[in-house]
Amino acid sequence: MDLLQYMTDNARKRQRRIVLPEGNELRTLTAANRIIKEGLAVVTLIGNPSEIISIANENGLTEIAKANIVNPADENVINRCAPILYELRKSKGMTEEQSRTVAAAPLYLGCLLIKAGEADCMVAGAENTTGDVLRAAFQVIKTKPGIDVVSGAFLMLMPEGVDYGTNGVMIFSDCAVVPEPDAAQLAQIAVSSAETARNIAGIEPHVAILSFSTKGSAKHERVDKVIEATRIAQEMAPELDLDGELQADAAIVPSVGAKKAPQSKVAGKANVLVFPSLEVGNIAYKLVQRIAGAEAIGPVLQGLAAPINDLSRGASWEDIYKTIIMTCNQ
Repeated sequence: MDLLQYMTDNARKRQRRIVLPEGNELRTLTAANRIIKEGLAVVTLIGNPSEIISIANENGLTEIAKANIVNPADENVINRCAPILYELRKSKGMTEEQSRTVAAAPLYLGCLLIKAGEADCMVAGAENTTGDVLRAAFQVIKTKPGIDVVSGAFLMLMPEGVDYGTNGVMIFSDCAVVPEPDAAQLAQIAVSSAETARNIAGIEPHVAILSFSTKGSAKHERVDKVIEATRIAQEMAPELDLDGELQADAAIVPSVGAKKAPQSKVAGKANVLVFPSLEVGNIAYKLVQRIAGAEAIGPVLQGLAAPINDLSRGASWEDIYKTIIMTCNQ
């Protein structure tokens, strides 16, 4: 399955309004230029308009002139957005004057444009830390109804000849955000990961919550957490094809699943693997990436009320381009 082509085609159909708060940054502008040229999204850049146009002209980025450029120093912009922030944060002690200052910060302004209905999604992090990106998202966008934990999933594209997953696509989660989720958080991560499988990868999720035990083969408090998480997740989303506790081989290998968990509808066919801790998930995705040669796309931030994704500060413009496309599919 050519997942990037699938996501690209979907983005072109959906025409999401994406806001890029690091509008003066060359890699971001290069990615935005290609997005606009290919007609994949409606792009809003935050930054000084003359600086943005100057950088674009100097680097032959001719499509940037078609972007919507929002100047954070524009009083009209702040007059629209600061009251939204004030209403969201006044209970935390924010004053109206403070709201105007914070609203002018590009990360917050990007989130406020989404909150105001002027954009659908956001990608940032080429120049800002993950903590800064998430802080703005938590304070302005918040989480989806029924979800209070944000997690990070990776889309794992298996090399040719590897039959695991659906058309070679699997979702690994949480590999990026929550170090030690409790049972309720793990359940939410599982439900959010199923949404990622459907919305981004276009596959029907078969969700396995993993452990070192399969259906009571071991006794430990860590196993108990996974059993409880499975129960909560099944109550949250009874329509989901979801099961646990399953060992990794029982989850993805049909013969092992049939032997270890013959009553399970998920065992042997899981395409969404939910790990019991960040430590396990992060190690697992990196091992599969390096040893098996799988391509890891992400992390995709899950659980926010609007799609916002974080970049590595070492990201190439191609990485930013792909992340924009992925975000437009959420």
